[in-house]
Amino acid sequence: MPGGAVLSSNDDVERIEAPITFKAYLICAFASFGGIFFGYDSGYINGVTGSQVFINTVEPFGSKTLSGPHNSLIVSILSAGTFFGALLAGDCAEFIGRRPTIIAGCLIYIIGVILQTASHGLGLLVAGRLIAGIGVGFESAIVILYMSEICPRKVRGALVAGYQFAITLGILIASCVDYATESRSDTGSYRIPIAIQFAWGLVLGIGLFFLPESPRYFVKRGKIDSARKALTSLRNQPPHSEYVEAELAEIVMNEEHERALSPSTGWFSSWANCFKGSLWKQQSNLRRTILGTSLQMMQQWTGVNFIFYYSTPFLKSTGAISNAFIISLIFTLVNVCSTPISFYTVEKFGRRPLLVWGAFGMLICQFLVAIIGVTIGFNHTHPDPADPTASLANNVSAVNAQIAFIAIFIFFFASTWGPGAWVVIGEIFPLPIRSRGVALSTASNWLWNTIIAVITPYMVNPDQANLRSSVFFVWGGLCTCAFVYAYFLVPETKGLSLEQVDRMMEETTPRTSSKWRPHTTYAAERARAGGEKLDLEHVDDVERKGSIY
Repeated sequence: MPGGAVLSSNDDVERIEAPITFKAYLICAFASFGGIFFGYDSGYINGVTGSQVFINTVEPFGSKTLSGPHNSLIVSILSAGTFFGALLAGDCAEFIGRRPTIIAGCLIYIIGVILQTASHGLGLLVAGRLIAGIGVGFESAIVILYMSEICPRKVRGALVAGYQFAITLGILIASCVDYATESRSDTGSYRIPIAIQFAWGLVLGIGLFFLPESPRYFVKRGKIDSARKALTSLRNQPPHSEYVEAELAEIVMNEEHERALSPSTGWFSSWANCFKGSLWKQQSNLRRTILGTSLQMMQQWTGVNFIFYYSTPFLKSTGAISNAFIISLIFTLVNVCSTPISFYTVEKFGRRPLLVWGAFGMLICQFLVAIIGVTIGFNHTHPDPADPTASLANNVSAVNAQIAFIAIFIFFFASTWGPGAWVVIGEIFPLPIRSRGVALSTASNWLWNTIIAVITPYMVNPDQANLRSSVFFVWGGLCTCAFVYAYFLVPETKGLSLEQVDRMMEETTPRTSSKWRPHTTYAAERARAGGEKLDLEHVDDVERKGSIY
């Protein structure tokens, strides 16, 4: 139906998107491969910092462990790079598009990997991790944006959750590589885990050349014909399919509606629009920006990265574990096997229940680990794990119980907050601020990732706070905050198009959002108000200079 099929009744609300095809699954599944970057970088450093060859390279005088400051710097510097990379990516995605921004991130990432592989000391390694972090920041922010904008609405949550699954696969691969190289007595014990990252950037960067750009990016730039072609490819429909025309009309009208509310006249104004509106109105840009950034903050506050960054030295400190690498690998396997559960549950039960009940399960596990550790988990006659007489052999059962509850905690995280936080931030922002809103949210994730990576060694190091198992009281308390936060502030976005999410947030509250149902569209309202349907053939196919910043 050339010229602009639109929706004019409630019965047509469900027709704004074509039937899901296998091609759509393949495109989104490949885009989610970007999570490998995030996961592998998070996972490999845990083993590298435990390699004696690496320790001898960084530390003088035959030290057996990395010093607290060096360990903190090496682990956290990548997260610092990703923070700035994510912020830069928001602008790049507006100027050059979602797909080219991810490709640029792959190139930056590869340069950082080369520098790390060539390093023989602290300086070049830190510089390489910082540069690679900028690339990961580009990728982690824009892959979520890109996937959210191209995925079919009925399976968007499951497909975006695939990004988290790719993260867990990256962590698993890193753990396997660390385990395979830990016994090497040459620099391959740390160079091999670092160098393998090169493959991830190459595969994703080359593959993206064959994928379409986001149609919502083209609409924002006023390139309607290009948007139609992208939708045709993504939905596997003829160029003037009724489905394509209806979805395109709704995207165009939603963009015009949002642009009228938040006009953009420059770079600074575009960023300022992210903070426009009332804190007390759910549909305001400020409220959405706070929701996205705080949601990613809460994900980091769960303490999951304490497990993946520092579980090896923590388990060694108990004195009851002979091979901490094996236990870390088990944690990673639990992470990988649990994440696919969310593919079903995020669409069956919704985003909100996953985050609420996931936080509840995590806080129970964290408090149990802490309570076991401070009551029967330590030999109180010889409480210093550095003392060879302080063996915890008589408390092996207690340590095993701690390990079991940590594994259950990982199950709850991997099947709920791990994917759920990424799904929600990709859905809650209106098109005019979506790239920057997702970028800010992702930057928040990496900012808190950095903070936790910096402070955790000091929290558990015997020479500093030496909290040992008591650190889980901290994570348990923060998981309690996440539980309360999710109940009162997270809306339900299951089964809605991105344009319908905007409508839902205008008309309901987080606690009542699950009962909201689509009842009209922006295109249908245009038709009723103007007495005619939107004719896409007469929408100027020119760049919208006022909204591209």
